[in-house]
Amino acid sequence: MRRPLSIMRADPVAGTVDFLYKIVGHGLTLLSRRKTGDRVSVLGPIGQPFRPRPERPRALLVGGGVGIPPMVFLAERLAADTATPWQPLVLMGSEVPFPFDLVDAGSHFHLPSAASSALSEMEALGVPSRLASRAGLAGCYDGFVPSLAEEWLSGLDAKGLAETEIFACGPTPMLAATAEVARRLELPCQVSLEEYMACAVGGCAGCTVAVRTPDGVAMKRVCVDGPVFDAEAVFPPAA
Repeated sequence: MRRPLSIMRADPVAGTVDFLYKIVGHGLTLLSRRKTGDRVSVLGPIGQPFRPRPERPRALLVGGGVGIPPMVFLAERLAADTATPWQPLVLMGSEVPFPFDLVDAGSHFHLPSAASSALSEMEALGVPSRLASRAGLAGCYDGFVPSLAEEWLSGLDAKGLAETEIFACGPTPMLAATAEVARRLELPCQVSLEEYMACAVGGCAGCTVAVRTPDGVAMKRVCVDGPVFDAEAVFPPAA
């Protein structure tokens, strides 16, 4: 069966697409052994993307674990869009060392002093970033990335919050916690779900999730109806 992987970078000029993945299980182990010149069967891109709104240019990008690659992709797309004054901030969480070159953060935000490391690629684009981990990694906020996001959001005034929208990808508990932060602050939040996909074209319905709609709860396919959904529809308030 195919493995659903998020695109981290796409260069239409060079004709390349980059994926970042963690080697877990037999299938990804085999993929990791592929060498330059080997052929692989790829289906994509599929599904619905993030849709940033220009009226909310402060884009808070929250990625955790294998949910990090889409945040890199979105940050680079926003940085390249000079028609809108986007102000993205990338926050990433991981319990293993980050597979990126890290540098001392050059931009100053209302964030804990311990969050002092940033991604060199983001800094080169002028996009600030900060890292979170509970594994004692140097330069990282000691905690989960949704908590780091809430600390930054708590420093915004009413105007800043009105200009902010959250975009998140990562494990389900992280997405639920991020959705709760957005709910408390009354912020729009889009989440990209992680689900196994058997066919990836909507035929098998093996990746369905319950989503609240105006007509009630409906089962939606992550591969074609998602993977991006409104956080409030997927993670409603606890009863």
